[in-house]
Amino acid sequence: MIALYEVPKHAKGLLRGGAAFLLALLLCAGAPAKAAEVSGAFSNESARMLVPVGHTVGIKLFSRGVVVVKLTDGGTPARNCGLRTGDVIVECGGAAVTSTEQFQSLLQESGGTETDLQVRRNGGSMTLSVAPTQNDQGVYCIGAWIRDSMAGIGTMTFYDPATGVFGALGHGITDTDTALLMPFSNGSILPSTVKAVKKGEAGAAGELRGDFDLTQDLGQLYANTSAGIFGTLETEGLKDDGAVPVGQPKTGPAVIRSNVRGDQVEEYEIEILKVVPDAGDGRDMVISVTDTDLIAVTGGIVQGMSGSPILQDGKIVGAVTHVLLNEPKKGYGISIENMLSAAG
Repeated sequence: MIALYEVPKHAKGLLRGGAAFLLALLLCAGAPAKAAEVSGAFSNESARMLVPVGHTVGIKLFSRGVVVVKLTDGGTPARNCGLRTGDVIVECGGAAVTSTEQFQSLLQESGGTETDLQVRRNGGSMTLSVAPTQNDQGVYCIGAWIRDSMAGIGTMTFYDPATGVFGALGHGITDTDTALLMPFSNGSILPSTVKAVKKGEAGAAGELRGDFDLTQDLGQLYANTSAGIFGTLETEGLKDDGAVPVGQPKTGPAVIRSNVRGDQVEEYEIEILKVVPDAGDGRDMVISVTDTDLIAVTGGIVQGMSGSPILQDGKIVGAVTHVLLNEPKKGYGISIENMLSAAG
């Protein structure tokens, strides 16, 4: 059996932000974040200038290969050959796997004969031999649910006017079923408008809900990392005169730029309570929302706000990444230097 979620080719509709069903855009307390592949301590401040954005964007991402998100019960071909949840199938019978439909077609072509699957697992590669069986409809199956794409809403952190590179989220896009970083093939960002907000409260994360047009791309992604997603913009909608220097976070007052109403990006007051330069997991600082307006609208930090740039003393110092599930006014942030390291 094969189950999948595909990004519609021509659609415009309401998609929930953050980790709502389709895309894990915000990790909450109790769900450990993946370690970022970045430098540990903050380096000296640089003269690099970035535009702090803070606007939501629609995100669609396609995986490299197909991700096994669930195995059906019983003695299925998938279980018998050693396939596991979280495995990424990159080849079937010597042919590169590019989508769920194409993988299903390759299984049909096998006619039930034993077929080699090239699989990536925990950074390594292996070959498994599977013999598909026919279901009641005569379709050859292996007993695995797979996924090849995800879609959702998040916040763009920065745009580099010198290179055209942008960064968003401050953490990676993970599969909602396996919690593993989605293997990246290609993806893009799209214009988004916030239509509604579900306020966060203790024990229940809130979320931004927005519309975005899947037929219009603003930029192409080139990386999905544990420190954020990165790409290049295809429009000239952001001007260089909004650029600010890169800085290092320190304890004390700061602001975040967020889009929680329509197309409007506003600055909201926060407090950086603690800085942990060696965290390396998107938790380089502990932050608390102090702005009464933002608290009235969202309750604090909600899903979809991850990536909101943090500014302090006129410099961009990081981005919001997580919310404390039992204290929605508090959360974590990643340093901008760690995002830039991951961006290459």
